Amino acid sequence: MTISKILVVDDSPTERLALTEVLARHGYHVITAESGEDAIAKSRTEKPDLILMDVVMPGMNGYQATRTISRSDATRRIPIIMCTSKGLETDKIWGMRQGAYDYLVKPVDHAELLARIKAMD
Repeated sequence: MTISKILVVDDSPTERLALTEVLARHGYHVITAESGEDAIAKSRTEKPDLILMDVVMPGMNGYQATRTISRSDATRRIPIIMCTSKGLETDKIWGMRQGAYDYLVKPVDHAELLARIKAMD
């Protein structure tokens, strides 16, 4: 699977911008969403190769959005890496149970994120 288009989901404009800049600098096409609901809609219309999902967001949280995306026939093949401040082991286990492919704790180490994306290629 070649990863070229990445959907960054985060309610923080600063976090979205930081991830977008790093990913774009490394040749990825980045689209963004600022809520779980927006992430579900864009995962269906944009068909990204990968989703980077925050957890703590107003409205639908990242766990709920991940569960919806990973269980829908139209989007279940899109891997999701959760990028969140929720760093307890139980948070990680819960995220993986919702359908996440991987889990990174904020502040996300950009080199580690890029290495994990490359490992998926």
